[in-house]
Amino acid sequence: MSNPSLLILPGDGIGPEVMAQVRRIIDWFGDKRDLKIDVSEDLVGGAAYDAHGTPLHDDTMAKAQEVDAVLLGAVGGPKYDVLDFSVKPERGLLRLRKEMDLYANLRPAQCFDALADFSSLKRDVVAGLDIMIVRELTSGIYFGEPRGIFEEGNERVGINTQRYTESEIERVARSAFELARRRGNKVCSMEKANVMESGILWREVVQKVHDEEYADVELSHMYADAGAMQLCRWPKQFDVIVTDNLFGDLLSDAAAMLTGSLGMLPSASLGAPMANGRPKAMYEPVHGSAPDIAGQGKANPIACILSFAMALRYSFDQGAEADRLEAAVAKVLEDGVRTADLLGEEGVEPVSTEGMGDAVLAALDASL
Repeated sequence: MSNPSLLILPGDGIGPEVMAQVRRIIDWFGDKRDLKIDVSEDLVGGAAYDAHGTPLHDDTMAKAQEVDAVLLGAVGGPKYDVLDFSVKPERGLLRLRKEMDLYANLRPAQCFDALADFSSLKRDVVAGLDIMIVRELTSGIYFGEPRGIFEEGNERVGINTQRYTESEIERVARSAFELARRRGNKVCSMEKANVMESGILWREVVQKVHDEEYADVELSHMYADAGAMQLCRWPKQFDVIVTDNLFGDLLSDAAAMLTGSLGMLPSASLGAPMANGRPKAMYEPVHGSAPDIAGQGKANPIACILSFAMALRYSFDQGAEADRLEAAVAKVLEDGVRTADLLGEEGVEPVSTEGMGDAVLAALDASL
Protein backbone atom coordinates (compact mmCIF):
# COMPACT_ATOMS: atom_id res chain seq x y z
CA MET A 1 0.00 0.00 0.00
CA SER A 2 1.15 3.55 -0.65
CA ASN A 3 2.01 5.86 2.19
CA PRO A 4 -0.79 8.07 3.51
CA SER A 5 -0.57 11.63 2.24
CA LEU A 6 -0.82 14.83 4.26
CA LEU A 7 -0.98 18.43 3.04
CA ILE A 8 0.30 20.89 5.64
CA LEU A 9 -0.97 24.48 5.55
CA PRO A 10 0.80 26.39 8.36
CA GLY A 11 -1.01 29.66 7.63
CA ASP A 12 -0.45 32.83 9.62
CA GLY A 13 0.63 34.08 13.04
CA ILE A 14 1.70 31.25 15.30
CA GLY A 15 0.63 28.67 12.71
CA PRO A 16 4.13 28.10 11.27
CA GLU A 17 5.65 27.87 14.79
CA VAL A 18 3.31 25.20 16.10
CA MET A 19 3.37 23.33 12.80
CA ALA A 20 7.16 23.10 12.95
CA GLN A 21 6.80 20.97 16.09
CA VAL A 22 4.28 18.71 14.39
CA ARG A 23 6.73 18.20 11.52
CA ARG A 24 9.27 16.95 14.09
CA ILE A 25 6.72 14.49 15.47
CA ILE A 26 5.79 13.26 11.99
CA ASP A 27 9.50 12.62 11.38
CA TRP A 28 9.69 10.75 14.70
CA PHE A 29 6.91 8.38 13.68
CA GLY A 30 8.65 7.77 10.38
CA ASP A 31 12.03 7.09 12.00
CA LYS A 32 11.00 5.26 15.17
CA ARG A 33 7.66 3.60 14.25
CA ASP A 34 8.19 3.06 10.50
CA LEU A 35 5.05 5.10 9.84
CA LYS A 36 5.89 6.89 6.62
CA ILE A 37 3.66 9.80 5.61
CA ASP A 38 4.04 11.66 2.34
CA VAL A 39 4.00 15.31 3.43
CA SER A 40 3.59 18.34 1.19
CA GLU A 41 3.22 21.98 2.23
CA ASP A 42 1.47 25.04 0.81
CA LEU A 43 -0.02 28.43 1.71
CA VAL A 44 -3.40 29.46 3.11
CA GLY A 45 -4.92 32.60 4.59
CA GLY A 46 -2.89 35.80 4.75
CA ALA A 47 0.26 34.01 3.62
CA ALA A 48 -1.53 32.91 0.45
CA TYR A 49 -2.93 36.41 -0.09
CA ASP A 50 0.55 37.91 0.19
CA ALA A 51 1.84 35.46 -2.43
CA HIS A 52 -1.12 35.13 -4.77
CA GLY A 53 -3.68 37.83 -3.97
CA THR A 54 -6.15 35.19 -2.79
CA PRO A 55 -6.50 33.40 0.57
CA LEU A 56 -6.45 30.00 -1.17
CA HIS A 57 -4.94 29.38 -4.60
CA ASP A 58 -6.82 27.03 -6.91
CA ASP A 59 -3.77 24.76 -7.11
CA THR A 60 -3.75 24.43 -3.31
CA MET A 61 -7.45 23.62 -3.34
CA ALA A 62 -6.78 20.90 -5.91
CA LYS A 63 -4.02 19.41 -3.72
CA ALA A 64 -6.38 19.39 -0.72
CA GLN A 65 -8.88 17.36 -2.71
CA GLU A 66 -6.26 14.75 -3.62
CA VAL A 67 -4.53 14.01 -0.29
CA ASP A 68 -5.73 11.76 2.52
CA ALA A 69 -5.78 14.64 5.01
CA VAL A 70 -5.05 18.34 5.43
CA LEU A 71 -3.42 19.75 8.58
CA LEU A 72 -3.93 23.50 9.00
CA GLY A 73 -2.29 25.85 11.50
CA ALA A 74 -4.16 29.17 11.77
CA VAL A 75 -5.25 32.05 9.55
CA GLY A 76 -5.64 35.79 9.94
CA GLY A 77 -4.02 38.81 11.53
CA PRO A 78 -4.48 42.57 11.98
CA LYS A 79 -2.70 43.48 8.73
CA TYR A 80 -5.50 41.80 6.78
CA ASP A 81 -8.39 43.56 8.54
CA VAL A 82 -8.53 46.19 5.79
CA LEU A 83 -9.08 43.64 3.02
CA ASP A 84 -12.41 43.16 1.33
CA PHE A 85 -14.48 40.43 2.98
CA SER A 86 -14.17 38.22 -0.12
CA VAL A 87 -10.38 37.90 0.24
CA LYS A 88 -9.93 37.93 4.00
CA PRO A 89 -7.73 35.05 5.26
CA GLU A 90 -10.72 33.25 6.81
CA ARG A 91 -12.28 32.84 3.37
CA GLY A 92 -9.53 30.37 2.51
CA LEU A 93 -10.49 28.23 5.48
CA LEU A 94 -14.18 28.42 4.64
CA ARG A 95 -13.46 27.45 1.03
CA LEU A 96 -11.58 24.36 2.14
CA ARG A 97 -14.46 23.31 4.37
CA LYS A 98 -17.09 23.96 1.73
CA GLU A 99 -15.42 22.50 -1.37
CA MET A 100 -14.13 19.43 0.47
CA ASP A 101 -17.66 19.10 1.91
CA LEU A 102 -16.34 18.66 5.45
CA TYR A 103 -19.74 18.58 7.07
CA ALA A 104 -18.88 17.07 10.47
CA ASN A 105 -16.62 19.13 12.73
CA LEU A 106 -15.34 17.14 15.73
CA ARG A 107 -14.28 19.33 18.64
CA PRO A 108 -13.18 17.31 21.68
CA ALA A 109 -13.10 19.00 25.06
CA GLN A 110 -10.89 16.91 27.30
CA CYS A 111 -9.49 18.10 30.60
CA PHE A 112 -6.13 16.57 31.41
CA ASP A 113 -5.88 15.83 35.13
CA ALA A 114 -2.71 17.90 35.39
CA LEU A 115 -4.60 20.95 34.13
CA ALA A 116 -7.86 20.64 36.05
CA ASP A 117 -6.98 23.65 38.21
CA PHE A 118 -6.52 25.85 35.12
CA SER A 119 -10.20 25.82 34.30
CA SER A 120 -12.37 28.70 35.48
CA LEU A 121 -14.65 26.05 37.01
CA LYS A 122 -13.98 24.00 40.11
CA ARG A 123 -11.77 20.93 39.83
CA ASP A 124 -14.56 18.47 40.65
CA VAL A 125 -16.66 19.93 37.82
CA VAL A 126 -14.01 19.49 35.10
CA ALA A 127 -11.61 16.76 36.29
CA GLY A 128 -11.95 13.81 33.94
CA LEU A 129 -14.02 15.80 31.44
CA ASP A 130 -14.13 14.13 28.02
CA ILE A 131 -16.87 15.32 25.68
CA MET A 132 -17.11 15.56 21.91
CA ILE A 133 -19.01 18.32 20.13
CA VAL A 134 -20.05 17.44 16.59
CA ARG A 135 -20.79 20.66 14.72
CA GLU A 136 -22.39 20.75 11.29
CA LEU A 137 -19.88 22.71 9.25
CA THR A 138 -20.96 23.33 5.66
CA SER A 139 -24.48 24.72 5.89
CA GLY A 140 -26.60 26.82 8.22
CA ILE A 141 -26.37 30.55 8.73
CA TYR A 142 -22.75 30.91 7.59
CA PHE A 143 -23.60 29.72 4.07
CA GLY A 144 -27.34 30.34 3.62
CA GLU A 145 -28.72 32.68 0.97
CA PRO A 146 -29.80 35.43 0.81
CA ARG A 147 -27.03 37.13 2.72
CA GLY A 148 -25.44 40.54 2.66
CA ILE A 149 -25.93 44.19 3.63
CA PHE A 150 -28.72 45.90 1.73
CA GLU A 151 -30.45 49.27 1.53
CA GLU A 152 -33.95 49.20 2.96
CA GLY A 153 -35.71 52.52 2.95
CA ASN A 154 -33.43 55.07 4.54
CA GLU A 155 -31.17 52.59 6.36
CA ARG A 156 -29.06 49.51 5.80
CA VAL A 157 -30.04 46.01 6.86
CA GLY A 158 -27.74 43.00 7.39
CA ILE A 159 -29.21 39.63 6.38
CA ASN A 160 -28.01 36.09 7.01
CA THR A 161 -30.17 33.04 6.35
CA GLN A 162 -30.35 29.94 8.54
CA ARG A 163 -31.06 27.06 6.15
CA TYR A 164 -30.87 23.29 6.55
CA THR A 165 -32.06 20.39 4.42
CA GLU A 166 -33.10 17.04 5.85
CA SER A 167 -30.12 15.30 4.23
CA GLU A 168 -27.65 17.78 5.74
CA ILE A 169 -29.04 17.12 9.20
CA GLU A 170 -29.19 13.35 8.66
CA ARG A 171 -25.53 12.95 7.76
CA VAL A 172 -24.16 14.94 10.70
CA ALA A 173 -26.54 13.12 13.04
CA ARG A 174 -25.18 9.79 11.80
CA SER A 175 -21.63 11.00 12.45
CA ALA A 176 -22.59 11.84 16.03
CA PHE A 177 -24.33 8.52 16.66
CA GLU A 178 -21.41 6.55 15.20
CA LEU A 179 -18.97 8.40 17.46
CA ALA A 180 -21.19 7.83 20.48
CA ARG A 181 -21.17 4.08 19.87
CA ARG A 182 -17.36 4.17 20.32
CA ARG A 183 -17.59 6.35 23.42
CA GLY A 184 -20.26 6.63 26.14
CA ASN A 185 -23.20 5.80 23.82
CA LYS A 186 -25.02 9.08 24.56
CA VAL A 187 -25.94 11.92 22.22
CA CYS A 188 -27.49 15.26 23.15
CA SER A 189 -28.82 17.24 20.18
CA MET A 190 -28.97 21.01 20.67
CA GLU A 191 -31.01 23.57 18.68
CA LYS A 192 -33.61 26.30 19.24
CA ALA A 193 -36.79 24.48 18.24
CA ASN A 194 -38.76 26.80 20.51
CA VAL A 195 -38.19 29.85 18.28
CA MET A 196 -36.67 28.64 14.96
CA GLU A 197 -38.28 26.52 12.23
CA SER A 198 -34.85 25.19 11.30
CA GLY A 199 -34.58 24.00 14.90
CA ILE A 200 -37.91 22.19 14.66
CA LEU A 201 -36.74 20.39 11.52
CA TRP A 202 -33.36 19.63 13.16
CA ARG A 203 -35.01 17.99 16.17
CA GLU A 204 -37.44 15.97 14.05
CA VAL A 205 -34.75 14.67 11.70
CA VAL A 206 -32.27 13.76 14.46
CA GLN A 207 -35.02 11.87 16.28
CA LYS A 208 -36.00 10.03 13.06
CA VAL A 209 -32.40 8.96 12.34
CA HIS A 210 -32.09 7.76 15.93
CA ASP A 211 -35.32 5.76 15.91
CA GLU A 212 -34.65 4.11 12.55
CA GLU A 213 -30.89 3.45 12.78
CA TYR A 214 -29.45 4.08 16.26
CA ALA A 215 -32.07 3.07 18.82
CA ASP A 216 -29.27 1.54 20.95
CA VAL A 217 -27.79 5.02 21.56
CA GLU A 218 -29.30 7.20 24.29
CA LEU A 219 -30.64 10.41 22.73
CA SER A 220 -31.73 13.61 24.44
CA HIS A 221 -32.67 17.05 23.09
CA MET A 222 -31.84 20.42 24.62
CA TYR A 223 -32.25 24.04 23.60
CA ALA A 224 -28.82 25.45 22.76
CA ASP A 225 -28.99 28.27 25.31
CA ALA A 226 -29.85 25.77 28.04
CA GLY A 227 -27.00 23.61 26.75
CA ALA A 228 -24.56 26.49 27.20
CA MET A 229 -25.73 26.87 30.79
CA GLN A 230 -25.41 23.13 31.45
CA LEU A 231 -21.89 23.10 30.01
CA CYS A 232 -20.94 25.59 32.70
CA ARG A 233 -22.96 23.90 35.45
CA TRP A 234 -22.08 20.21 35.03
CA PRO A 235 -20.36 19.41 31.70
CA LYS A 236 -19.65 15.78 32.56
CA GLN A 237 -23.33 14.96 32.00
CA PHE A 238 -22.56 15.05 28.25
CA ASP A 239 -20.79 12.54 26.00
CA VAL A 240 -21.45 13.60 22.39
CA ILE A 241 -23.22 16.86 21.55
CA VAL A 242 -24.49 17.37 18.00
CA THR A 243 -25.58 20.81 16.86
CA ASP A 244 -25.71 23.19 13.91
CA ASN A 245 -23.02 25.45 12.52
CA LEU A 246 -23.74 28.62 14.51
CA PHE A 247 -24.50 27.01 17.86
CA GLY A 248 -21.61 24.59 17.40
CA ASP A 249 -19.25 27.51 16.88
CA LEU A 250 -20.38 29.10 20.16
CA LEU A 251 -20.77 25.97 22.29
CA SER A 252 -17.44 24.44 21.28
CA ASP A 253 -15.54 27.58 22.26
CA ALA A 254 -17.37 27.63 25.60
CA ALA A 255 -16.49 23.96 26.14
CA ALA A 256 -12.89 24.68 25.14
CA MET A 257 -12.40 27.05 28.05
CA LEU A 258 -13.62 24.40 30.50
CA THR A 259 -10.28 22.70 29.88
CA GLY A 260 -8.21 25.73 30.83
CA SER A 261 -6.62 26.85 27.56
CA LEU A 262 -7.51 27.10 23.89
CA GLY A 263 -3.92 26.12 23.24
CA MET A 264 -4.77 22.55 24.24
CA LEU A 265 -7.64 21.71 21.93
CA PRO A 266 -7.59 20.01 18.51
CA SER A 267 -10.35 19.55 15.96
CA ALA A 268 -11.20 17.38 12.98
CA SER A 269 -13.48 18.20 10.06
CA LEU A 270 -14.64 15.10 8.21
CA GLY A 271 -16.58 14.47 5.02
CA ALA A 272 -17.73 11.56 2.93
CA PRO A 273 -15.41 8.58 2.26
CA MET A 274 -13.08 8.82 -0.74
CA ALA A 275 -12.36 5.96 -3.14
CA ASN A 276 -9.77 4.53 -0.72
CA GLY A 277 -12.31 4.43 2.11
CA ARG A 278 -10.72 7.28 4.07
CA PRO A 279 -12.91 10.30 4.76
CA LYS A 280 -12.19 13.68 3.31
CA ALA A 281 -10.53 15.34 6.28
CA MET A 282 -8.94 18.49 7.62
CA TYR A 283 -7.43 18.84 11.08
CA GLU A 284 -6.65 22.10 12.87
CA PRO A 285 -6.12 23.46 16.37
CA VAL A 286 -9.02 25.40 17.84
CA HIS A 287 -6.87 28.43 18.70
CA GLY A 288 -6.42 31.31 16.28
CA SER A 289 -3.32 32.91 14.83
CA ALA A 290 -2.49 34.82 18.07
CA PRO A 291 -0.64 37.65 16.33
CA ASP A 292 0.29 39.23 19.68
CA ILE A 293 2.76 36.41 20.39
CA ALA A 294 3.64 35.32 16.85
CA GLY A 295 7.35 34.86 16.28
CA GLN A 296 8.21 34.93 19.97
CA GLY A 297 8.42 31.19 20.64
CA LYS A 298 5.68 31.40 23.26
CA ALA A 299 2.91 29.51 21.47
CA ASN A 300 1.64 26.22 22.85
CA PRO A 301 1.96 23.56 20.10
CA ILE A 302 -0.10 20.91 21.91
CA ALA A 303 -3.39 21.66 20.13
CA CYS A 304 -1.71 21.24 16.76
CA ILE A 305 0.09 18.10 17.96
CA LEU A 306 -3.20 16.63 19.16
CA SER A 307 -4.80 17.57 15.83
CA PHE A 308 -2.19 15.35 14.19
CA ALA A 309 -3.13 12.62 16.69
CA MET A 310 -6.71 12.92 15.44
CA ALA A 311 -5.40 12.52 11.88
CA LEU A 312 -3.60 9.34 12.95
CA ARG A 313 -6.87 8.04 14.39
CA TYR A 314 -9.48 9.08 11.83
CA SER A 315 -7.56 9.31 8.52
CA PHE A 316 -4.60 6.96 8.79
CA ASP A 317 -6.16 4.06 10.77
CA GLN A 318 -3.42 4.33 13.40
CA GLY A 319 -5.44 4.37 16.60
CA ALA A 320 -2.68 2.79 18.68
CA GLU A 321 -0.17 5.43 17.54
CA ALA A 322 -2.71 8.17 18.25
CA ASP A 323 -3.01 6.75 21.77
CA ARG A 324 0.79 6.80 22.05
CA LEU A 325 0.99 10.46 21.08
CA GLU A 326 -1.87 11.51 23.36
CA ALA A 327 -0.29 9.61 26.25
CA ALA A 328 3.01 11.39 25.60
CA VAL A 329 1.26 14.76 25.84
CA ALA A 330 -0.43 13.69 29.10
CA LYS A 331 2.93 12.57 30.52
CA VAL A 332 4.57 15.90 29.67
CA LEU A 333 1.79 17.77 31.46
CA GLU A 334 1.97 15.46 34.47
CA ASP A 335 5.70 16.20 34.65
CA GLY A 336 4.90 19.91 34.96
CA VAL A 337 6.17 21.09 31.59
CA ARG A 338 4.32 24.29 30.77
CA THR A 339 4.19 26.88 28.01
CA ALA A 340 3.30 30.43 29.04
CA ASP A 341 -0.45 29.94 28.59
CA LEU A 342 -0.44 27.12 31.15
CA LEU A 343 1.43 28.83 33.96
CA GLY A 344 -0.24 28.78 37.32
CA GLU A 345 2.18 27.40 39.88
CA GLU A 346 4.64 29.84 41.38
CA GLY A 347 8.25 29.28 40.48
CA VAL A 348 7.51 27.36 37.28
CA GLU A 349 9.42 28.65 34.28
CA PRO A 350 7.64 28.39 30.93
CA VAL A 351 9.22 26.45 28.10
CA SER A 352 9.29 27.72 24.55
CA THR A 353 7.27 26.31 21.68
CA GLU A 354 10.31 24.26 20.68
CA GLY A 355 10.87 23.26 24.31
CA MET A 356 7.39 21.75 24.48
CA GLY A 357 8.13 19.91 21.24
CA ASP A 358 11.35 18.58 22.81
CA ALA A 359 9.42 17.34 25.84
CA VAL A 360 6.79 15.52 23.75
CA LEU A 361 9.49 13.86 21.66
CA ALA A 362 11.30 12.75 24.82
CA ALA A 363 8.07 11.25 26.14
CA LEU A 364 7.56 9.44 22.83
CA ASP A 365 11.09 8.04 23.09
CA ALA A 366 10.32 6.83 26.59
CA SER A 367 7.22 5.03 25.31
CA LEU A 368 9.26 2.65 23.13
